[in-house]
Amino acid sequence: MTDGKSNTDIQQNDTELAKLVVEQKLATQDEVDLCLEARLGPGQDARNQSLADVMVVRGVVTKGQIGRIKTTLEATRGQQIPGYQILAKLGAGAMATVFKARQISLDRMVAIKVLPRKLSENAEYVERFYREGKAAASLNHANIVQAFDVGEAGGYHYFVMEYVEGHTLYDELQTGKVFTEDEALQVVMQIARALEHAHGQGIIHRDVKPKNIMITPDGIAKLADMGLAREATDIETAEAEAGKAFGTPYYISPEQIRGEIDIDFRADIYSLGATLYHLVTGRVPFEAPTPAGVMHKHLKAPLVPPDHINTALSGGMGQIVEVMMAKDRDRRYASTSDLLIDLEAAATGELPLQAHKQMDAGTLSMLQQGAAARQGGPGAGGVAGGVNLLTYVIILAGALFVSLIVIIFLIARG
Repeated sequence: MTDGKSNTDIQQNDTELAKLVVEQKLATQDEVDLCLEARLGPGQDARNQSLADVMVVRGVVTKGQIGRIKTTLEATRGQQIPGYQILAKLGAGAMATVFKARQISLDRMVAIKVLPRKLSENAEYVERFYREGKAAASLNHANIVQAFDVGEAGGYHYFVMEYVEGHTLYDELQTGKVFTEDEALQVVMQIARALEHAHGQGIIHRDVKPKNIMITPDGIAKLADMGLAREATDIETAEAEAGKAFGTPYYISPEQIRGEIDIDFRADIYSLGATLYHLVTGRVPFEAPTPAGVMHKHLKAPLVPPDHINTALSGGMGQIVEVMMAKDRDRRYASTSDLLIDLEAAATGELPLQAHKQMDAGTLSMLQQGAAARQGGPGAGGVAGGVNLLTYVIILAGALFVSLIVIIFLIARG
């Protein structure tokens, strides 16, 4: 030996390397076999020339590809899960590492999320990890990444799920793409259907955002990552999380920021609205130098309607987003099904009647509150009260007239 490795070690490394090169379709099996023959040919010392060197010299793979393969091999060593063959590392974050693997029994590709060992020793993280698996397993929908299995092996907790070939919405936004109204609606309608299913099962996702939406080569959108999902009726977990802001700052709902206990489906509608806003404008709804600054704007800053930024959008699209992102959740859609009705209407060029009705109701509510406040103040009542009432009747009539003009304008544009 010249470098501390035995021929057995080298052969094992070469076998693993060759398998990954073929599985990742960087080279054919015949090309790899020829390189193996060349490495082990007459006069060659197996300890001094690696298979990787031979493949690079022969132009079968590049140095960069070999480097990535070696990184994958290093990452997958020690991640042995019975019944699965780890093939590649797909990504890693603070909470977990995700691998591409083959489920041997069914000969199918899967994705396996593995909790880091340091977090595996934390009971809270382990409990949350299994809660994610349970939540995902309770859902069965074409637009949701399917869960298959959850367990522990060698001190590592893992979660097996459907492997989705494709990319995330975030990847597209990173290129500077601004989606057309129709493109955005086709994606968001699919995710709204996924959420409708989840909400029907009593599950709130709580982290809807572009990074958690996968797009397959066929254009199918799939909602992923149930890491923050929980049952709406899980009061114990809700109370344990009270006062904590769980979510992603750019897309989080105001009630999540406040750490309210009774979070419901309307939080997901808000986050999907923020995602839709990003798709059609090319920018997030609120920006600030810090995450805290962004969240403060979600709570207090008025939303610039998306059709004021992208004037190619219809007024109906602007209304849909504004209702989805109403700071007061009582002024958002009353159900995910109502949201879908408007999204489907907009996709066919029709008026989003649910949003229009909700915005009119919001206007009327604000007028009534203003009238009540004025009538209850100093000098209210008598003639003054009558004048205030007359004033608000006139204002309401004006608001209804403006609504009529908007409807006529939308019909004309359609």
